[in-house]
Amino acid sequence: MRKIIKFSLIKESVEKLFIEANYILSRDVRDKIDESINIETDARAKEILRIIKQNYEIAEEGIYPICQDTGMAVVFLEIGADVEIEGGFINDAIAEGVRRAYDKGYLRKSVVADPLRRENSNTNLPPVIYTEMAKGDRLKISVMPKGFGAENQSKQKMMTPTSSTDDIIEFVANGVIASGGKACPPSVVGVGIGGTFEYSAYLSKKALLLPLNVKNPDPYYAEMEREILRKINTSGIGSQGLGGAVSCLGVKILTYPTHIAGLPVAYNYCCHACRHSSIEL
Repeated sequence: MRKIIKFSLIKESVEKLFIEANYILSRDVRDKIDESINIETDARAKEILRIIKQNYEIAEEGIYPICQDTGMAVVFLEIGADVEIEGGFINDAIAEGVRRAYDKGYLRKSVVADPLRRENSNTNLPPVIYTEMAKGDRLKISVMPKGFGAENQSKQKMMTPTSSTDDIIEFVANGVIASGGKACPPSVVGVGIGGTFEYSAYLSKKALLLPLNVKNPDPYYAEMEREILRKINTSGIGSQGLGGAVSCLGVKILTYPTHIAGLPVAYNYCCHACRHSSIEL
């Protein structure tokens, strides 16, 4: 039996999700910031973390954006094979939802219509949309307003099959450490391992949707996450790059099978305002 989902519902859902994601930090990220305040031993870093907490509380209470960079609109879709969209093309619904969110939510429009001519689109369109087909009649929409101070610190590397786990850990940890305070740490780091050149980068961004309070179900990768986190947090970068014990709130890894001749690895850097929101229709 097919499930019919109206174009208008998708549009309204995307609008609401982007406004919520820009105003309200998710519970798992807030908990990590609270935890970091207790862990931090450096007085200046502890005060910065308290200011970060105060910022997200004021944003939620006063209906203000958490950050002035309200991001490029990134959308992840999981569409069940038994889902039918009624009333229009799903990508058009998403685009209209984004446009309305950035208008009604008074969110900064940061997208240029052409990467070299650099003229602002004045709508924050187009969004970046990733679509996956799935079994069943579920439509899941996840949104991520991605600021580019952090995006600019992300990296991808085509490693060789002989590269070790330690090589991957060093690539990610050393890269994040080298960014210093450029991307508003403490960071959240998504890591993608496997697939192809571009798919590893996709996985690294999708990993930022994973809750920080849930361990990786694979102990092998859970240990990798812990080691990358440990290395970053012993670097001394600290909050906003001014020193301290907490430089990273969490590391999340997603993997995919790959070719015998390759080992693509990417990491997507996110600042302490790891903004995202999801809904199932």
